[in-house]
Amino acid sequence: MSVAVRFAPSPTGLLHVGNVRLALVNWLFARKAGGNFLLRLDDTDEERSKPEYAEGIERDLTWLGLTWDRFARESDRYGRYDEVAVALKASGRLYPCYETPEELNLKRASLVSQGRPPIYDRAALRLSDADRARLEAEGRTPHWRFKLEHTPVEWIDLVRGPVHFEGAALSDPVLIREDGRPLYTLTSVVDDADLAITHVIRGEDHVANTAVQIQIFQAVGGAVPVFAHLPLLTDATGQGLSKRLGSLSVASLREEEGIEPMALASLLAKLGTSDAIEPRLTLDELVAEFDIAKVSRATPKFDPEELLRLNARILHLLPFERVAGELAALGLDDADSAFWEAVRPNLSRVAEARDWWAVTHAPVAPAADDPAFLAEAAALLPEEPWDLSTWGTWTGAVKAKTGRKGKDLFLPLRRALTGRDHGPELKNLLPLIGRTRAQKRLAGETA
Repeated sequence: MSVAVRFAPSPTGLLHVGNVRLALVNWLFARKAGGNFLLRLDDTDEERSKPEYAEGIERDLTWLGLTWDRFARESDRYGRYDEVAVALKASGRLYPCYETPEELNLKRASLVSQGRPPIYDRAALRLSDADRARLEAEGRTPHWRFKLEHTPVEWIDLVRGPVHFEGAALSDPVLIREDGRPLYTLTSVVDDADLAITHVIRGEDHVANTAVQIQIFQAVGGAVPVFAHLPLLTDATGQGLSKRLGSLSVASLREEEGIEPMALASLLAKLGTSDAIEPRLTLDELVAEFDIAKVSRATPKFDPEELLRLNARILHLLPFERVAGELAALGLDDADSAFWEAVRPNLSRVAEARDWWAVTHAPVAPAADDPAFLAEAAALLPEEPWDLSTWGTWTGAVKAKTGRKGKDLFLPLRRALTGRDHGPELKNLLPLIGRTRAQKRLAGETA
């Protein structure tokens, strides 16, 4: 059977790096196996699901290059969930419960105070037909729970290894709310079964859900997929990430921080694995290196500073063709490969190229603090055309004429030509600045 995985976010907020890490791992797993990747929007929470968040999910995945082979939306499948619910009710696995939220909270609090696990006591199973009729006459509408079998639940997790739960230690989950809407625990299983998902790769916060859902798979007649539960990503301080809080959202990393997609992918693909984190320029490279067996059970931390360092390393490797569109979006339509290769070693974000474009193509107020020396240097400027050898030829002549060398030679020239104490190699910048502009700057003129 062909491998089939899914990324199933709820469109209730912005995707953060923890969400996208799961999407990336699923995508890499599918591509490595030659399988397919399903994007499924789990949007049955109608109060919190928003079209703009759904659009944002697709935009974020597309930006990262995580194309999907299939697409599904849970809100299109209510009829199917109803069919399954009817069948589960008929088989006795789905039973009505009438407790109010307040009553359930009291039960939980009582059990916890006694040091006992807050497992539902199945009181609803002891109700007679007359009891149920009386409660409904009082205006109560039931929610519906799945009756778990009190037998062991076991599976071999691709990350955690052998996992064992005692069915009796699990609480019968609510699958249908009082208003008739199905909950995630049911819809996710029905979707995975109907859409032939072979591997479910998700966060370790779902381990207990998996124990419950395996029994639901069996009850609905679906093939139980292989499971892998990844440790949840935290921020650099060890705090959990949240869509609602916008923690480290992909949108902010892209739009505000200027992060390259392959910088984020290179980092997230390796966090929490035994592989070293190195810059990669294509997703195909990450696919070739991927092995879910390398994922550790230790909690990985996402450090924005590490991402920024990796972003810089990737920019230093990217050819002009890969950034031409970004440079044009910055208004640098005339930027060419010579400009990019000159400035990229000094960039941590593409947006910083604007500063060096200004240095090479716009008026600069020079720091002409040694005018006599600069005048001598200006008199020795070679005629154009200039190339990468011009700087060495010129400074060699200046050194011979003035006797200066090292910092005393180079720093005044840099400050006059760029207005700065540091930056890209001047052998690369000088041909971009040009002879006319260089002469004026050496004379202390803004040019």
